[in-house]
Amino acid sequence: MNFDLQELSGTFSVTDVVVAMALSFILSTVIGYTYRYTHRNVSYSQSYVQTLIIVGMIVALIMLVVGSNLARAFSLVGALSVVRFRNAVKETRDVGFIFLAMAIGMACGARFYTLAAVGAIVICVVILMMHKFNWFALNVQRQVVKVQVPAGEDYTPGIRDVLIKYTSEFELVSTETIRGGALNEVFYTVRIKKGTEPGDLVTALQERTSGQRVTVLTGYDTTDL
Repeated sequence: MNFDLQELSGTFSVTDVVVAMALSFILSTVIGYTYRYTHRNVSYSQSYVQTLIIVGMIVALIMLVVGSNLARAFSLVGALSVVRFRNAVKETRDVGFIFLAMAIGMACGARFYTLAAVGAIVICVVILMMHKFNWFALNVQRQVVKVQVPAGEDYTPGIRDVLIKYTSEFELVSTETIRGGALNEVFYTVRIKKGTEPGDLVTALQERTSGQRVTVLTGYDTTDL
């Protein structure tokens, strides 16, 4: 029995499939390595990088299936509408890499091979430059101060006096009750003055809060808060 692949597949050939799949894999792999190299935080996920490559190839395949057929496009939208994603994206830049992989997959599937290659290379080079030269970085290190105080009494004036003395700026983030309402837990973001140790701040706050627990978390960038 003979099959005419050209008729079954519509407007693409075996060569189109091979080139689109291979190029989407190569370019998505480049994107994956770019992501791994420029990733700075501890939230790195190997499965996320592998997903970027898979997404790029799947989107290329989808574009080959859809082609210029509107009926296929609408039926595909209906089929994919049942898919639900429940994993939260940990960083904003991760969303950008997902869209980049999708865009490269779309270009490969639409057989815009030059556009896909040039686009992937240019964008990856821009990402690497931003990483190398640390573009748009705000060199402001803040600390998070967590203070526990007994409920029913206003310790705010005493805490503010200490923060004014030991920090150059501070901001109240949140207040919540803990231990069944017996304690209030107050969070501040602060910039400790030069020459001041976190231990000095902790000691001063404990003197104003009847010896309650005080925690200073250091090394936080303002963009993470």
